[in-house]
Amino acid sequence: MVSPTPLQAFSAVPKASKTSKQTLVDGEKMTGAQALIRTLEDLGVQDVFGIPGGAILPVYHEIHDDTKFRFVLMRHEQGAGHAAEGYAVATGRVGVCIVTSGPGATNMVTPIADANMDSVPLVVISGQVGVDAIGTDAFQEADTVGITYPVVKHSYLVTDAQDIPRVLAEAHYVARTGRPGPVVVDITKTAQVSDMYYSWPQKLLLPGYNPTTKAHGHVLREAAKLFEQSYRPVLYVGGGATRSNAGAQVKELADLTDSPIVTTLPARGIVPDSDPKVLGMLGMHGTVAATAATQKCDLLVAIGARFDDRVTGKLEAFAPAARVIHIDIDPAEIGKRRQADVPIVGDVAEVLDALNAEIKRGQAVHGKPDLEPWWKLINSWRENYPMKYDETTPDGTLSPQWVVEELSRQAAPSTIWVSGVGQHQMWASQLIDFENPHSWISSGGLGTMGFGLPAAIGARIGSTRDFGGKKPVWLIDGDGSFQMTSEELAAAFIDNAPVKIAILNNSVYGMVRQWQTLFYDKHYSQTSIQDGENDADIVNVPDFVKLAEAYGCVGIRATTQDEAKAAIKRANEINDRPVLIDFRVYKDAMVWPMVAAGQSNDTVTYVPGVQPLLHNSADSDASGNQDDSDYAAAATSAATAEK
Repeated sequence: MVSPTPLQAFSAVPKASKTSKQTLVDGEKMTGAQALIRTLEDLGVQDVFGIPGGAILPVYHEIHDDTKFRFVLMRHEQGAGHAAEGYAVATGRVGVCIVTSGPGATNMVTPIADANMDSVPLVVISGQVGVDAIGTDAFQEADTVGITYPVVKHSYLVTDAQDIPRVLAEAHYVARTGRPGPVVVDITKTAQVSDMYYSWPQKLLLPGYNPTTKAHGHVLREAAKLFEQSYRPVLYVGGGATRSNAGAQVKELADLTDSPIVTTLPARGIVPDSDPKVLGMLGMHGTVAATAATQKCDLLVAIGARFDDRVTGKLEAFAPAARVIHIDIDPAEIGKRRQADVPIVGDVAEVLDALNAEIKRGQAVHGKPDLEPWWKLINSWRENYPMKYDETTPDGTLSPQWVVEELSRQAAPSTIWVSGVGQHQMWASQLIDFENPHSWISSGGLGTMGFGLPAAIGARIGSTRDFGGKKPVWLIDGDGSFQMTSEELAAAFIDNAPVKIAILNNSVYGMVRQWQTLFYDKHYSQTSIQDGENDADIVNVPDFVKLAEAYGCVGIRATTQDEAKAAIKRANEINDRPVLIDFRVYKDAMVWPMVAAGQSNDTVTYVPGVQPLLHNSADSDASGNQDDSDYAAAATSAATAEK
């Protein structure tokens, strides 16, 4: 049986009499639209993103020069959503959007889904047709609550003006607490124009919503005991640790237990890359050391991570000998893909504070396991399989990897890095030196092309708000990904968000082309976008330099290393407007290491022909990989001695 969506169900309910009167008279009389603006101000919201439209016009009518929050007018609702995401990740606050009904709200579906996958706190306020028009296929009517229902943390349909302050207060609270996520508040035009009586603060009515933040003592003792018994531990750190601001606690745990740290894409920078315990990102395009350590560990500590398929590869073959401690504030994630030996539900920072104290107590009595053989093996992977690439290219274009490294070399340590989605995203994660938490913003779970530019604008708005603009924002994007939301250059210029944009322009959809090369017989179907090659016969459509200049931005093109160095230096010196650099890079460059989709992480390919974890591979032997048997013997001996 198919159940009706929330709005369909509502439309079948008899409407209240038009003569019904407001009986609550406590508070200041105002319209619902005025109450919405007042509520956002009382919640402390400082920046809002969006685009107006008919069904939300009463709300926009109440935004004035003296409104306490800054409104950033984007050029597309999807851009508004991604900008709010970038703002939320950069600042730690809730991102807020206000859009209209119908197509305005449906354009928000992608950023809502993106925020849901990456646990980004958003409040999306959408207009809706009047109560009497619901269910009649009125102009720009869409069942926003029903459409977004599968990809939100919570949602509301507001039909009564008196409910607006309470609902918005609840939405803001729900979005930022527990596992953060997007909340949709769909407000009918009826509620916007009706009178109500405003008071503050509002009492939250959230029965049953009580996120667990503190762990029970017995699971902490069990987890500490597993550390005492482990000779090959790995801390597998995900985006949940970043959302919890748990970088200091993760580092303390690593130092206490001498455990290596591997991260997912969203967790890059949670502990500085310069820390010797950080092995980098693991999984499909992770470092060999991070992926190998995870495969060979005997204790896997998942910290705010969800065992995503891009991390695990073939799930049954992921860390096959490991016992698992899984720490997450969302109980639905624990056991969803990998059974945990010790499941711990709670806020990562609070759990790790308690776990670290428990481990200290245990170490005072039992001491610490000898992990020297483990680190000897890890360091052999590091030494034999570092990140490397060819700096020269067959056609004389720039190496995209070299461009990313040069950007990192010249960047200020406080830089916030943003990426689109594709090869450039992986190179950025692999090659940038991340030394600060919240310095990396990227679309992880949903992999949304077009995310980069609006997210960078939101991050730059946040940098201006919280840091006086002293944290510059660099966007590393691909020519394909950039064109999906390039209209937001207008918002970047007009709303004074001087982002710096590096386009790795290979004139193709790079990651798709890489898969076509490796898995689809080099049949490059519909992946050439011809927006720039070192060929006089190719017309640049678009010409990114001219495009940037058309939007009031500075446009620069670089085709050689000397030009690239000079362009980056110049971009770093310009802070009064956006700067775009069109780097012409090699279209057949590939992202290595790589694990093919659905394969075991043991098949990780360092470079073509070299698979370090397959011990029958002559190439891996030639690369100097240490045989695990030596390590295993040493670990067994150490364990016996410990007993």
